[in-house]
Amino acid sequence: MELTIEKLTKRYGDKDAVKSVSLNLTPGVWGLIGANGAGKTTLMRMLTGILSPTSGRILYDGAEISVLGERYWDRLGYLPQTFGFYPEFTVTDYLEYISALKGLTRHQAKRRICMLLELLALDDVRKKHIRKLSGGTQRRIGVAQALLNDPDILILDEPTSGLDPGERARFRNLLSEMAQNKIVFISTHIVSDVESVATQNAIMKNGKLIGIPKQAGCCRLCSASG
Repeated sequence: MELTIEKLTKRYGDKDAVKSVSLNLTPGVWGLIGANGAGKTTLMRMLTGILSPTSGRILYDGAEISVLGERYWDRLGYLPQTFGFYPEFTVTDYLEYISALKGLTRHQAKRRICMLLELLALDDVRKKHIRKLSGGTQRRIGVAQALLNDPDILILDEPTSGLDPGERARFRNLLSEMAQNKIVFISTHIVSDVESVATQNAIMKNGKLIGIPKQAGCCRLCSASG
């Protein structure tokens, strides 16, 4: 399983938000580190199909995602920086709603929701309204919705925003467990969120990849160009 990014560029007017980024991602945790405004979110929104690139290609196992369409999106989980929900939704209501949008049967949804509530320490808030919960808890709910369809590719945009140190540690452990059979691509401006669990990290600035820190293990990013 591979997600290949070839010279991906996104241009707005005369400004390149993402400039000729190339990466080759295989199962494991891949960190994308950069300050706000570096282009991380734009890159991730292109990987999900929300944005169309100005130039370049995104391939899933050798096929362009624009051609694969739903066959790609069915294998994708995405946590944006902010996610919306109706004010009256409880945690369970929200996850059942997202499960229906993702095409899960009621039986599949019930099984996945129960498993994820336990995995992400959300079982005690399952009947509470999301709007009344802390930012960190809401973030964990966002991670849960991204995992509902048991995706092969998990794209997480600043997933630890609002989490306390203990929650960050638990999240890193969860990433390590998930990465055994998934491509997990996580953006962050906090190096410690990914440095101990990432297969490889890349640094992004002004829309370009500017550095690939040396790391044990796979080094596929070492040939990336920006």
